Amino acid sequence: MSGRSEGQRRESQGGHRPQDRGRHGWRRASFLQVGFVVGAAVGAAATVLGRRAERSARRGLIDWDSAEQIAVGRVNRAPGTLDEMDLARSAPVYAAAMAEVVPALAKALETDLPGIVERSGVVSRAEWVHANISTFARLIGKIEGDLLTQAVPPGAGLIKSTMAIANRKITTRQFGYLLGFMGQHVLGQYDLALVSAESEPGRLMFVDENIRRTATALAVPLNPFRTWIALHETTHAFEFEAHPWLRPYLSERIEHQISSLSSGLAGSANNDLAGRLGRALRGAGSGGTWMEGLMSPEQRREFREIQAIMSLIEGFGDYVMDEAGRDLVPNVEVISARFHARREQRTGVERAMMRITGMDMKMEQYRKGEEFTRAVAEASGTAGLRMLWQGPEYLPTPEEIEVPSRWIDRVVRGASAGPQSAA
Repeated sequence: MSGRSEGQRRESQGGHRPQDRGRHGWRRASFLQVGFVVGAAVGAAATVLGRRAERSARRGLIDWDSAEQIAVGRVNRAPGTLDEMDLARSAPVYAAAMAEVVPALAKALETDLPGIVERSGVVSRAEWVHANISTFARLIGKIEGDLLTQAVPPGAGLIKSTMAIANRKITTRQFGYLLGFMGQHVLGQYDLALVSAESEPGRLMFVDENIRRTATALAVPLNPFRTWIALHETTHAFEFEAHPWLRPYLSERIEHQISSLSSGLAGSANNDLAGRLGRALRGAGSGGTWMEGLMSPEQRREFREIQAIMSLIEGFGDYVMDEAGRDLVPNVEVISARFHARREQRTGVERAMMRITGMDMKMEQYRKGEEFTRAVAEASGTAGLRMLWQGPEYLPTPEEIEVPSRWIDRVVRGASAGPQSAA
């Protein structure tokens, strides 16, 4: 018979004395208290992080500084990049070209263009990116407010805000790549901030790195090609600066279109917007543009009216650069033929990028607008060309851009009774 006590037997069999049960109870209570404290701390931290993430997410759809860095990095690595000395040496060549282009254009169009020579110059691809990033920021800024409110409403929390931040990083990178692509293809630009509240005069920018590369690809002499490009961009200056009504009129139309599109997209934020965008991009080749696939019928009508104006602006420049170029640019017919043929010879990647950036639409504007302008000139000469810029009611409609005789019937042949409204 064992000499151990009953208490010792209970302890050896796993029993607990009263004081042990007290200690374990205290430990359980301590764990619960610690759990409450940790849970409260985690909850507070999540709330703080959520608010910070929400503030960060609402800074915008795109990080513009990062987008510019990406674009500049790409253009600086592109073939044909020049150093500052090479660009500086080309500046006098453009100045000499402008000294010939401006008086010749003023004579051909019977309009003076004061000041535009002083507001022209050579820029690098990186400088072109920098000059345009603010324009794009203003444009996106017009539509992002409603979209951000849908994506990150007040009190959205950490998860939604984090997703918005991740989307911004992706969008920023994509936009940087697209802007870098455009920066390698733009030859010249009449820089006019149509969506800016400031009425600053436009300026001409010549991206000489791209102009040199294109001249080499076309196997055409460089300086005549430079003059030809200068003639096109100076014609844009004529369109806006000789007709002060055009800028505010077009700006108002664009502002209205952006506002309407922003409201429509915001309303679709929870209605398969990504799916609509994908279908729009895939269906762009079946007529119209991918952007039209996101629009209502009324928005589409307004969009096409703006595109008709842009077709006139671009096509008029193409027409003038060939016609006025006959006396200024040696072998202008050869340069023009090779340049326009190259527009049609794009690689698959180039065509895809141009479709996404909208540059394919710009190419179509050149073609239709030039055909329209030439038809007007052949039917009614310089007098008909001047009528194009007399006021908003003289602008061609989308149907008239397609069939120039309709505009000629409405405006030129109806001039004796005054222009008939296109509405």
